Amino acid sequence: MNGAARFARRLERAIESILFASRWLLVPFYLGLAAILIALGLGFFVEAWHLFARLFTDGESALILGALSLIDIVLVGNLIVMVILSGYENFVSTIETAKTGDSPAWMGKVDAGTLKLKVAASIVAISSIHLLKAFMNVEDIGNDKLVLMMAIHMVFVISALLLGWLDKIAFAAHRDH
Repeated sequence: MNGAARFARRLERAIESILFASRWLLVPFYLGLAAILIALGLGFFVEAWHLFARLFTDGESALILGALSLIDIVLVGNLIVMVILSGYENFVSTIETAKTGDSPAWMGKVDAGTLKLKVAASIVAISSIHLLKAFMNVEDIGNDKLVLMMAIHMVFVISALLLGWLDKIAFAAHRDH
């Protein structure tokens, strides 16, 4: 191997090493999502406090709407945890606690395609909660706004179904679970 070929090979290895190490640039994004999860947790407890404070003064509808708001926050929190853990494992590094048994069953099994499907399903669930809240306040919401909300929800549903169908066609044969 001549000098030029050795230099080219060394340069190629250096570039590949830099590109491979660049995956660590994603870590601040995951830490930012963890900070948002903390803020979301605080928001959950503030919302729960308000719900309990109005427990005996508001009606059943207000209680149900408050519970739906709490469920909405929990779904978003679950989604954030899923994105943090599976994104870190798929793109940065393996999380060692996954091997100790103290981890969710899905950990280490969620690839990027599956994560997209879970995100889409979570968006549909969150949209469903908002739509249900709108139906419970139907007298305060105009028909045109309600129809628009239903149309947007159906776009989310159809998008999730199409994502699932495309994922099944393209990648299901390559997965071992």
